[in-house]
Amino acid sequence: MSTVHPTNELSESPYAVFRMFGAVGRDAVPVLLAATFLLAIWWIASAITGDAALASYVSVAAVLGGYMALNIGANDVANNVAAAVGSKALTLAGAVVIAVVFETAGALLAGGDVVSTIRKGIVDPGAIADTLSFIRAMCAALLAAALWLNLATFCGAPVSTTHAIVGGVVGAGIVAGGVGAVNWGVMSKIAASWVISPVLGGIIAAGFLMLLNKTVLSKPDVLSASRRWVPILVAVLAAAFTVYMAMKGLKKIWKPDAMTIMASGAVAFGLTVLIVRPLVVRASAKLENRRKSVNTLFNIPLVCAAALLSFAHGANDVANAVGPLAAIVAAAASGTIDSKVGIPVWIMLVGAIGIAIGLALFGAKLIRTVGNKLTSLDQARAFCCVLSAAITVIAASALALPVSSTHIAIGAVFGVGFYREFRNNVAAKARDRARRAGALRAPDVQPVRPGLMYLERAPLIRRRKLVRRNHFLTIIAAWFITVPSAGALAGLLFYLSKTFLPG
Repeated sequence: MSTVHPTNELSESPYAVFRMFGAVGRDAVPVLLAATFLLAIWWIASAITGDAALASYVSVAAVLGGYMALNIGANDVANNVAAAVGSKALTLAGAVVIAVVFETAGALLAGGDVVSTIRKGIVDPGAIADTLSFIRAMCAALLAAALWLNLATFCGAPVSTTHAIVGGVVGAGIVAGGVGAVNWGVMSKIAASWVISPVLGGIIAAGFLMLLNKTVLSKPDVLSASRRWVPILVAVLAAAFTVYMAMKGLKKIWKPDAMTIMASGAVAFGLTVLIVRPLVVRASAKLENRRKSVNTLFNIPLVCAAALLSFAHGANDVANAVGPLAAIVAAAASGTIDSKVGIPVWIMLVGAIGIAIGLALFGAKLIRTVGNKLTSLDQARAFCCVLSAAITVIAASALALPVSSTHIAIGAVFGVGFYREFRNNVAAKARDRARRAGALRAPDVQPVRPGLMYLERAPLIRRRKLVRRNHFLTIIAAWFITVPSAGALAGLLFYLSKTFLPG
């Protein structure tokens, strides 16, 4: 008679339950910390506004601005550091630390003290009936944009925060002031950026990877080629970022003329070549003559690029969170709607700290998506991506083209991936043709099947897809529906606030 031994499922179930609750607790910690941040904003805003007219709206708007900043940190900042993380030039923890420090520095030091009350001039404030309607419209725009970014982050889709807030302002503006309140000329330019931004970013990134392949990576002696070309490529990056920072990153506190900007870029290029060349020569002397060795030479430039991109992003995109909030605070204080308003220090802190907290708590998901899941990146490919991001923004600014930094960064990653795919498949076809030609000249090779002539028995090399199509299609779809989705949600929120809230 056999003895039935009880299974250990029952005995282990308490531990499984504890593990389950532990996992739930870990997931809840970031949410609780974010909620604590928003409660702190509510308390600070309430203390500052006191019993002033419309004080409750200002407190609500402050919380919404903080929520928007959290979502900017979670979604948008990933684009600045993801290439460095995906290529393993930076660890995820190191990237978060660098981005938090430089995003905050960019927002506080170069974020400026004046912003347009209506983002991008897309809505005429005179078309909105009264101050309360304006405040409700800006609150609806903030909440709609933040909710859309939250959903996009949950789905792993990097989208443009600028487009999200633009969509929110348009949707709320139409419901508040009618279709005529919207500047459709500006909106058409924004729509054009959906195509311009990623295409420019992708083409420039692919072009630099092609140049790097031809000048360095395809050479028999890659170390000798590296000593000649890597300092020049790093100097191009330094010059591009010098111009980028002069035109975009520091534009709120320093406005040099075109000659000064070009001269600064030229000086940065020359100094970088002089500094980097001996460093590359010294480092390459210890490396093996192979491609992986060359990749390590790009580690430090990638880290510097991630820091500079984060600084410039903090300086420019903090307005997406605090611009509408500053407009609400000014309208509540003066009772009028001004075209430009000053930003109090506490509002700038809401944006800067919110972006940093959002990145630290929730940014890892998008960093992994952009860095690892779209296509395979090594240091050389990641270098081409960040170089493309800087140069594309410079070129677009010089041509007065509206572009999105998010779309540029993602387009650069896709451009590198599709170029590699094209290059690999062209080489595969060439090998297949050579194999077929060799087989036809070999009389002792038997046909694999009738009608196929004489081929080698080994299978032909198949086309490879080096860009993950599911992520590509998801991101493209998210880009196209960001403005209309945020706009529809903002319009609905404004209508509900006007219908059900007092005032």
